[in-house]
Amino acid sequence: MSEGKGFGFGLGKMKEAFQKAQQIQEGAKKLQEELDQLRLTGESGSGLVKVTLSGNQEPQSVEIAPEALNEGAEVLSDLVLAALKDAYQLSTGTMKQKMEDLTGGLGLPAGF
Repeated sequence: MSEGKGFGFGLGKMKEAFQKAQQIQEGAKKLQEELDQLRLTGESGSGLVKVTLSGNQEPQSVEIAPEALNEGAEVLSDLVLAALKDAYQLSTGTMKQKMEDLTGGLGLPAGF
């Protein structure tokens, strides 16, 4: 029996994989904390309505300009929804980019 062959993979590969997993776990924890602190604001109606979410899509605040109240309930509802969608796109786009930054530097296969 030849020495050092094992099961087709060496301990070095296992150690490397374990280290990458640890890096991802540490990076993910740090990223989670960073996203919790991040504030992203979506707007609609040229700033009449603003919705702020955390980087993890947790609602933080809604601001409605007094002028927006004159638009009526239906228009105001549309403005709030549009601002929410804008904030959500900002938040998810930021999260996606930060995850790509985290995993991109670790040499993981695409789609990991």
